[in-house]
This record gives sequence, C-alpha cells and structure tokens, in this order.
Amino acid sequence: MISTTQRTLRGHRPTRLSERAATSTAYVTRLAEHLTERDRWIARMLHEHRVLTTPQLTEAAFTSPRPAHQRLLQLYKWRLVDRFQPFTAYGAAPMHYVLDVAGAATLAHEDGLDLQDFTYRHARALSIAHSLHLAHTVGTNAFFTALIARSRRPDATGRLTAWWSEARCRRHFGDTVIPDGYGRWQEGNTVFDWFLEFDLATERPDRVAAKLPRYHRLAATTSTITPVLIRLPTTRRETRIRHALISALANLGDSSLVPVATSSADLSDPGTARWQPLDRLAHRRLPLPELRRVWPHLPPPNRPTPAHDSTAELLPPSPLAPRHPRR
Repeated sequence: MISTTQRTLRGHRPTRLSERAATSTAYVTRLAEHLTERDRWIARMLHEHRVLTTPQLTEAAFTSPRPAHQRLLQLYKWRLVDRFQPFTAYGAAPMHYVLDVAGAATLAHEDGLDLQDFTYRHARALSIAHSLHLAHTVGTNAFFTALIARSRRPDATGRLTAWWSEARCRRHFGDTVIPDGYGRWQEGNTVFDWFLEFDLATERPDRVAAKLPRYHRLAATTSTITPVLIRLPTTRRETRIRHALISALANLGDSSLVPVATSSADLSDPGTARWQPLDRLAHRRLPLPELRRVWPHLPPPNRPTPAHDSTAELLPPSPLAPRHPRR
C-alpha cells in the first residue's frame, strides 16, 4: 500500500516532457534562451559531483531557501535537473538533485560535443538514489559546499578555488590513490590544496591507515606533496583513527611526504572545521588556511591539470556560482 506521504508527493509531480522531446535540438535551443549562468553552473556541478541536495545548492548558489526552491522546481520542470527524496525512518530527507537529459544536452551543445558520445546516461544519474554510497557522496559534497558558503560571506577573507569530485580524482590519480575529493583554498597570498578522505566509520581504522602508503607513493612519484585531510564523524572515532595513522606513518620511508590532519564533525561544521595535524606534539587545532604554516616544507601548490579523454570531456566547473542580479 502506498503511504499518504508518497501519494502526496506523486500527486504534486509536474508533468514533464519525454526524454526524446527534452533532448531535441529545437527544445534545447529554446531552453537556452531561459537559462541563466547560474542555471548552467548548477548543471555542470551536478555533472561533476553527481548529486546535490536542496540545502547544499541553496548555500552554494542562492541567498535563501525560497528562491532556491522556486528556481530548482522550474529547472526540474524543464528537465535540466531531476530529483528524488530518499526514505528516512524519521522526518523527511531533503530533495536530492541530479543532472537530467535536457541538462546533459545543454552541456553537450555548449561544449561542442555529440550527445551520443557524452558520458551522461539518465539511468546512471538516477542510480545514485539506490546506491550504498549515497550518504558518503552527499556527506563529501556537504563538506565542500560549506566551504563555498564560507567563500560567499560578505566578510570572507578567502575562497574555495578548486573542487574535484571523486570520479575526476579516480581518472587522474586512480592508478595510485582515489581520494574522495580534491580542493584548493586561497586566502590572501596563501594557497593551500589538499586531498579529502571523508569517513563515515564504515572501515576499520587499519584500513583507513592503509591508504597512507599510496599517498606516499604518489608524492614520491610526482614530486608533489599534497596534504591529506581526514574528516571523521566523532572525536572518539578520530582518536582511534589517529593512533592507526601514526603507526602507518612510522613505517613509511619519509613521513614528511604525507602531511595529515584530522577533524571531527561533532566539533564544528565543515566551513569552520579546525584541524589537528598528525603530530604528537601538535595539540592545537587550526583553521584550514593555517595548516600550510604547519608544514613549511610544502612546495608551492601546483594544481594538476585534468586530462581530456573519452571519459572526461568537461573541465571541472568553478566552485563559486556566477552572481545572480536578483536572487
């Protein structure tokens, strides 16, 4: 039997074009006349990062929830985006957005690509709704959208200038490491980039620590040292992981090639997270921009250049949305 809540959601689902109609050249051309730069940015972010929730898109691109809901509903009607709402035992989960067929066709047209050769598939885009990795992907993306929100504040002194998804990191570094994300923060003349390992306490501590030798190998091979930030759900979990990480670092030939810092979600949100370097003598937690001072041996950041190949046609979008004149 369908629950009352499910019936209500179905009853309010707008009628939309068929996939064939929504990807026709005529429709995509007409749609382009109504899309803002922010709409196109949302499409590119969903292509890069697979799924973003209403709160994440609101803090990343809008000034308040109401205009976010209104515009996202319109983009859903136009089939630029699709959406789903995961089941939760208590309360209601936020709406989750993925790229839809008209959004993929728009990106393909803008970049001069043949839609048939584009990596997007609607069924695959929606498959994240049933994936066991949904919570992990949403959590990772929430970490970065919080940094985007921090960058947009009127009193912001720094900003997020790069954000790569796990999929892009896999294509670029997959032979050695597969971080959950790559980011770069700039504050004044200080530039700090890092790999993110987002932990939901689903792996044993020794399995988490086993990733460090791979980062060591990447640094030794590329001569580029990139810190690894590990975001954990609780301080209790953080303590256990840190013990395992310290043991793993002790077995590396040159531990300075793998700077590591940890933080926990029960102490602060991602935008204001304070990090504790993996040093027995370092007890003070530091904000993101100050981490670079802890590791003076770090070379100037050299952001890796994404390759153009059959699986990565689009360059990563700017983390910051274009400014909207009205909302």
